[in-house]
Amino acid sequence: MASRTRGPERRREPLSRERIVAAAVELLDTVGEGGLTFRALAERLATGPGAIYWHVAGRSELLAAATDAVLTTAAVVDDPDATPHETVRALALGLFDAIDDHPWVGTQLVGTPSQSPMLPVFEQLGRQVRALGVPRGAWFSAVSALWNYILGVAGQNAANARMPQPATTDRTAYLGSVADDWAALDADRYAFTRAVAGQLREHDDRAEFLTGIDLILTGITTHRWPTG
Repeated sequence: MASRTRGPERRREPLSRERIVAAAVELLDTVGEGGLTFRALAERLATGPGAIYWHVAGRSELLAAATDAVLTTAAVVDDPDATPHETVRALALGLFDAIDDHPWVGTQLVGTPSQSPMLPVFEQLGRQVRALGVPRGAWFSAVSALWNYILGVAGQNAANARMPQPATTDRTAYLGSVADDWAALDADRYAFTRAVAGQLREHDDRAEFLTGIDLILTGITTHRWPTG
């Protein structure tokens, strides 16, 4: 008797919005935004596109939900005894790592303030700035400095990670090559750049990112803000 061909395995767990979003994050990590289609997602979940539409209205909503899921997890700082400085550092590093692990998130952070998935992060930063004793009139400026630095550096780091790289080139080799180029620059025109070439070769992105956060926080806490 001829054997029966086995069809695609059907899902066993009930389909939910949470499962759909989790699968979307996995798909985005694998193929990027261009590969996120309801057909591809349906195949991953062993269901039909119509079942997904029951939980998610469209691709834009799905991307927003996936971004929110990643950032919500990254923005959790579970240490009630941490100082405002420590909380900001932990929050910033969590976001840096999340965007580094999920580079597609960087392109999803542009939106109106009321719709931005980063709005809860803005709120958390604001509360820590307030706890640092910054005058009310300077809250927005202080938080904006942190906000722009975190998004700028983390986003650029993610963009660099997504640039096509030769298969034989790793980060150490790439930085070494750039450092060699810097060290060979004209000594009169590029005295500073030549002097830091060795630091470029050895630097750690996460450590440099946190150094920047510390510099901004030091500026926020020591700056003589107008009180009027």
